[in-house]
Amino acid sequence: MIEPHNFTGIIIGIATFFIIGLFHPIVIKGEYHFGVRIWWCFLIFGIISLIAALLIENVIFSSICGVTAFSSFWGIKELFEQRRRVAKGWFPKKEKKKSK
Repeated sequence: MIEPHNFTGIIIGIATFFIIGLFHPIVIKGEYHFGVRIWWCFLIFGIISLIAALLIENVIFSSICGVTAFSSFWGIKELFEQRRRVAKGWFPKKEKKKSK
């Protein structure tokens, strides 16, 4: 007899992979366009995601919200790291528009 499989861990793993993959370009583009001053957006989004993780009873959705929360918190650190990488010349710096 074939036993039913539990795909919960696989689903959470795949979601984690995509969430982390999504935050990488968000941090890069966010720092490029706005600098590190958007760190508080990551903080607010992380807090909202953390609260959602605490309130949602479904294990999969709660886990996804938790991963999103801590990816957002990690994104704050990465914003400041990205600023250092730009200063080292590893990433392009946004040129200021010249007035006419």
